Amino acid sequence: MSDSKSSDNLPWYAGVTGYQWLVLVVCSLGWVFDVFEGQIFVASMRDAMPNLLGVDSADNPAVARWNNFALASFLLGGAFGGVLFGVLSDKIGRSKTMIVTILFYSVFTCVTAFATEAWHMVVLRFLVAMGVGGEWAVASAMVAEVMPKRSRPAMGSIFHASSVFGTLLATAVGFFILAKQPWGDKTWKLGFLIGVLPALLILVIRWKMHEPEQWKKAQEEAAKDPSKKTGNMAELFQGANLRATIVGVSLATIGLITFWGCHIYGKNALLRHAQNTALVAEGLTADAPKEAKQAAFAAHKADIKQAEMTSMTLNTIGGGLGLVLFGWFANKLGRRGAFVFYHAGAMAMVLLLFLVLIPNGASSTTLAIVLPIFGFLTLGMHAGYAVYFPELYPTRLRGTGTGFCFNMGRLGTAAYLLLMAKLEWGPDKTALYVAGIYVLGVVVALAGPETKGRELPE
Repeated sequence: MSDSKSSDNLPWYAGVTGYQWLVLVVCSLGWVFDVFEGQIFVASMRDAMPNLLGVDSADNPAVARWNNFALASFLLGGAFGGVLFGVLSDKIGRSKTMIVTILFYSVFTCVTAFATEAWHMVVLRFLVAMGVGGEWAVASAMVAEVMPKRSRPAMGSIFHASSVFGTLLATAVGFFILAKQPWGDKTWKLGFLIGVLPALLILVIRWKMHEPEQWKKAQEEAAKDPSKKTGNMAELFQGANLRATIVGVSLATIGLITFWGCHIYGKNALLRHAQNTALVAEGLTADAPKEAKQAAFAAHKADIKQAEMTSMTLNTIGGGLGLVLFGWFANKLGRRGAFVFYHAGAMAMVLLLFLVLIPNGASSTTLAIVLPIFGFLTLGMHAGYAVYFPELYPTRLRGTGTGFCFNMGRLGTAAYLLLMAKLEWGPDKTALYVAGIYVLGVVVALAGPETKGRELPE
């Protein structure tokens, strides 16, 4: 007992082997490109969809409607792929399934560059998301199973925080390619062509990675006892697993709805400021005719796009810190306490940004200071899914349960996006209306089991 306590008191990184670091790096790289495949659409949707629809303005209602359809399709594909590949990882192995998921999202992101109709984008976003949803489920389970107990919260947080680099990569494409328009109105295609690069990770996975020992033991137990078969989805709704599943799906749904309804609109902060600056430069006021304002925005398109990408960058940097530090908060406050902290803080920041600062014309300096804090709190709780969900289920159900919880959250989010497409709310109004959901996140977190300090269930 004393040896165990002594080990638990070591720094989280002490004694971590080279192979364990390799697992973290490879899983994180898979997640980086995973997120890039999702965020490249966010970075380019104001350019891609107008081009596919043949309209002049990104503010055309049809553009917003089809973008919401594409986002909803992405979430539905993630839900389907996350569950499918999560079950598959429990049955055939983590590394084998990870290869399939990376191949899926790499190839179909590249194919998106050849889309010619808006509905092509919607269908391809579904297929890309199948791989995206599956990769996270498999990688998060693998990281949890390979790492020492004391290292799991930090490693899980680092794994999920690597998503920031995927967003920054998408932002860099926005800065250095989309804003420069080397291919004119078809420049958005370049970002999707880059999406084939993650397929190179498959070579490393096949060469270096093997299945976790816990997974191998679960396979042996399943061979001896049919009641312990792997990947049995029905068991997620039985006994103690039912509570875990309800809490997990609810947390993921809240986090994903608020991500798409609040966090991503942080990029509107400096965008709005740049638009107002463009109006002033052209001698216009906010109540000028729509045609005149559109002409002013077109004249300053590069500046406005760069301001949007700057917001996205600041928001993402803050979000990355929030993700990395979730493990620290989870060790100090417990898993439930960390979720409560992030949800409560996120609601306060959304109200500050969209109810006070943007409507009252806050300076670009003020917005630049607030955006990293906004990102920290509105994104940070997502690392909790990689830390918490694998701790809720036994090894034979870990990929299934983790994938189900995270990706079923996409279904509720898809329904929300379809509703937004119908109501045609503006981004700022959407963020304010969605902010109240963070309160529900506090309630759900307090209803979940506390897993701090426990070994992974066998």
